Amino acid sequence: MSAAHVARWVQTHALTASDIDCITTVMLKILDRKCKMGGVEKIVMAQLYDAVRSLDGERFGGDYHRLIASARTAAGEELKNHIYEQRVLAETMLSRPVMKAFKAMIREQGLFAGLAEEEEAA
Repeated sequence: MSAAHVARWVQTHALTASDIDCITTVMLKILDRKCKMGGVEKIVMAQLYDAVRSLDGERFGGDYHRLIASARTAAGEELKNHIYEQRVLAETMLSRPVMKAFKAMIREQGLFAGLAEEEEAA
């Protein structure tokens, strides 16, 4: 899955502030190694996060984006613990129905189009 596909997808889909919160939360889950998505899906979600990381959600903005940027370049125990705490906090701030609806929307609207073929070829 190319970053260009994800960038085009973002340009053609009006993402809400709530969607940005969901994307940020998934990125925290990826960094905390609690994300249950497959490997290629995680890559796509990280690319999706990269495409929207300059945007603020309803709840999560610059502080979360700076934390994620730090976590992607450093791996200290204190930072890992902070990522864990922020991931748990983020998950408590977003309801399960909101996250489920977001995940259903990105699947239905083609973010992962062609993904099955890529996983089979890998």
